[in-house]
This record gives sequence, C-alpha cells and structure tokens, in this order.
Amino acid sequence: MRVLVLGATGYVGSRLVPHLLEHGHEVVAASSSVPDPDRFGWDDRVQAIRCDVTDLNAVARAVEGADAVVYLVHSLDRTDFTDRDRLAAANVAEAVEAEGVRRLVYLSGLVPAVPEADLSAHIASRLEVERILLASATSAVALRAGVVIGAGSTSFEIIRQIATLFLVQPVPTWMYHSVQPVAVSDVLRAVREQLDGDDEGAVDLGGPDVVAYPDLMATCAREAGLSRLSLPTPIAPPGLVGLATALATTAPFHTVTALIESLHHDMVCRPGRTWVPRQGGELLGVEEAVRRASTPRYAGPEGALPSDPSWTRPLPALDVVPLPAVGKAAARLAAHRLRSLLPDP
Repeated sequence: MRVLVLGATGYVGSRLVPHLLEHGHEVVAASSSVPDPDRFGWDDRVQAIRCDVTDLNAVARAVEGADAVVYLVHSLDRTDFTDRDRLAAANVAEAVEAEGVRRLVYLSGLVPAVPEADLSAHIASRLEVERILLASATSAVALRAGVVIGAGSTSFEIIRQIATLFLVQPVPTWMYHSVQPVAVSDVLRAVREQLDGDDEGAVDLGGPDVVAYPDLMATCAREAGLSRLSLPTPIAPPGLVGLATALATTAPFHTVTALIESLHHDMVCRPGRTWVPRQGGELLGVEEAVRRASTPRYAGPEGALPSDPSWTRPLPALDVVPLPAVGKAAARLAAHRLRSLLPDP
C-alpha cells in the first residue's frame, strides 16, 4: 500500500515511517520542509517531499497516487493553531476526496464527556479537525489518543519534567482526574492496523491502565529512581498553574498552557469505542511504558530522533546534581522561556 504520512518529521511521524516500511508499505514522508531521509535514518525506500498543508495545491500534489493518508499535523506551538489546523484539515479533506484516496487515518486526542463549551481550546481544535476530515467522502477514522508515553512525546515529557524536577510538587486538586495513557509503540500499531481497517468515525486509543495525573507523575519519578512528595493544593488558578509550569519546564510556552487547560476533565476511553488490536497481543501498561521511556536506550541521546524537540532531553533533578549543574539548568530554562515568549514568526 502506498501511504502518504503528513507530518512525517514530528514525534509520531518520524517513528511511524520506519514502522510502516518494516511492514511492507510504500511510504511518502511529507512535512512543511523537505525531510532528509539520512537525517532520520530512513532508507531509500522513503520518498521525502515538502508539503505545506495550508496550501491546497501542495496537498493535492502530495496525495497523487496515494492509497492511504495518515494525518499527524498539529500547530499547537503557535498562538494561531486553531485557524491553521482548520484550514489544513479542509485542504486535506478536499484533496483526498478529489484524488479518490481509499483511507484516511487521523491521530486525534481523547475528548472528555463534557459539554463542548467546556472543552479546552486544544481539544476543541482537535475535535473540529476530526469532524472536517471525517466529513470527506473518503473512508476515514480518527484515533483519539490521550497522553502518549514515549521519550520525546510532548505531553509525556512535560509531565516527566514536572514529576522529576522538584522535591515537593504542589498538585492542584482539579488535576486529580483520570487519564488513560498509551505507549507510543501501541499508537504506531493502531495507526498501521487502521490503514486497511474498516472502522469509521472516532475510535478511542488508550492503554490498559486508568490512573490519576498525580499517580502518573509519581510513576515517572519512581522509574527515575527519585523520591518525590505530592502536595495537594486546593487553591490554584489554572492560568497561574499554566504560567508556573511553563516557567519550570523547557517546553514551549504556548504548548504548555494549551495542554494544562486539558487537565480539568477525565481523559479516558469510551466503552465500546476503544481500539482493540486486530492481530492480538497485549497493550503496554503505564509502568512498563514509562520504564521503557526512561531507559537510556529510549530516553538518552542514542534513543532520540532529530525530530524530537531539543527541550525534551531529560533535565537534571534538583536534589541529585551539584549546584553548578543547577545553575546551568536554570540558565537553560531561562533561555528557552525567553525564546518561547517571543512573537511567532
């Protein structure tokens, strides 16, 4: 099958390309800038192209000859992500329909069971994109995933940095909601299976464990060999928490604040609408997934890909490093924060 991967140089995309190759698919890897196959360790079987999904003509050219399209594009690191993602989704929906592409797979986000008016801007945008893509005449499925556990994953790395950076961790009481994380290896498997599947509409994607956010943080600290104290904090305005988290971590400011908004509700899979592996095999539990993401093989420099943001490299824990290292870490935090606060180009 000839598969076009839009967003191929992102976290999931850069791992999905070799995964699809291993299973006999022909892959066209597309991103906003021309990806270098050698840089990502892809072999000459990968056709690498540039495709700006906000340009309808570029999308139309990219989908030519594709049997299936995997859509992995998100603009969460920009302040105008809602408008950009809406335009991009409309272009892709129009192009796949015009080309007669047989299958469209979109990696979306879990949607909590609350009124749409209460959804965060991040989740509301994912849902809008999902509806645009599913409305095309092409057979389409949206895989709704929550926290993707894997070294380099944005949501996981933010949680891991918070969980390991400080000895005492103030946790707002409104963060004691349930989450159903999923290992990145299971995400890749789900996307691959859906390429020739017959599911339509939205299908939830989660691992076997449902935990509270503080428990997930505790698991990250434990797998890092660190002892941490979680301190419930009844009064903690979300805006202030988002700002504090953005300042404490090295993740982009807009990304952190958008994700913090999503912590107000349970993010779990719907009964009867959850992906079950067609080819059998158990899904990774939270502890095993975090353990793998925390080992040098996956989390160290040798486990990183050029697509992974530089800020996702593990920070030193403040209670286990000498003071000079703390100073360097603080300087690094300040530099990252200053760059993230600058206006988008």
